[in-house]
Amino acid sequence: MRVLITGAAGFLGSHLTDRVLADGHHVVGVDSFLTGDARNLAHLAHEPRFELLERDVSAGLACHGPLDAVLHLASPASPVDYYEHPIATLDVGSAGTRHALALAHAHGARFLLASTSEVYGDPHVHPQPESYWGHVSSVGPRSCYDEAKRFAEAMTMAFHRSLGVDTRIARIFNTYGPRMRPRDGRVVSNFIVQALRGEPLTLYGDGAQTRSFCYVSDEVEGLYRLLLRDRAEDSPLPTNIGNPDEFTVRELAELVQALVAPITGARPGVEVRPLPQDDPRQRRPDIARARATLGWAPTVPLREGLARTIAHFAERLGEDASAASRTLADVR
Repeated sequence: MRVLITGAAGFLGSHLTDRVLADGHHVVGVDSFLTGDARNLAHLAHEPRFELLERDVSAGLACHGPLDAVLHLASPASPVDYYEHPIATLDVGSAGTRHALALAHAHGARFLLASTSEVYGDPHVHPQPESYWGHVSSVGPRSCYDEAKRFAEAMTMAFHRSLGVDTRIARIFNTYGPRMRPRDGRVVSNFIVQALRGEPLTLYGDGAQTRSFCYVSDEVEGLYRLLLRDRAEDSPLPTNIGNPDEFTVRELAELVQALVAPITGARPGVEVRPLPQDDPRQRRPDIARARATLGWAPTVPLREGLARTIAHFAERLGEDASAASRTLADVR
């Protein structure tokens, strides 16, 4: 296949690019680098089956040559990013999604939308099945991301119903692993970076709010199986791709503290701050559909995934510190 992936330089997009290439296919990566990081794709610089286009999909999207699939992952995806870029977030969820769908339609390609568990908002149904319509504020500080993804799902279904595009919608729950950006506002990366630097872990509220954390290799496998699944009557409907194991944020903090302590020789404390507006109280996917239709379920336990992620961040922070030292030496 020849596959186009928007947001290819992002955390999840770069891992999905690797997965598609590993299966012998060709990838056209597209990224505006608003939040993407070129370092995530540096290892593919000499890969003949990979090409990278610097494009803002919100402004339009074209690709020469055949395409078998379009995977739309482009979007700011962490609170820090979509709070800083709310209009760009809405643009990529609306115009960007339409351009990506139009490209898939023009090429007769399959389309996969990376949606989010944020479409469920602060849920009143737990765990969340795909049939749940959600409890979302359209005017709150998170609305730029939540509503962009809800609109993207509606646009995807419209192209499917009106134009017959073979579409797939993945609702992604909290995902973590190597290539996350330090301090990107996501709880896993924040806790790990703070712990490695000997800083108190920032705990919002009482820490009793729950999340379900899926390691990136599991998430990518679920997305890839959804892409490749044979076309069926229910294939356009959303599919939750996430880990159903549920933890409180305080439990996550304690686990990070325990795993980082042997590395730093210290166990950092906790700094409590007020809970942000519209922060969901609980989040856990019902993955019955993914189990039944994809034969998929996550396999990496949280402790193991966190250990791998901590090792990545320890190396990344060391590289950043060395680069900063060299820059300072050059200035002097």
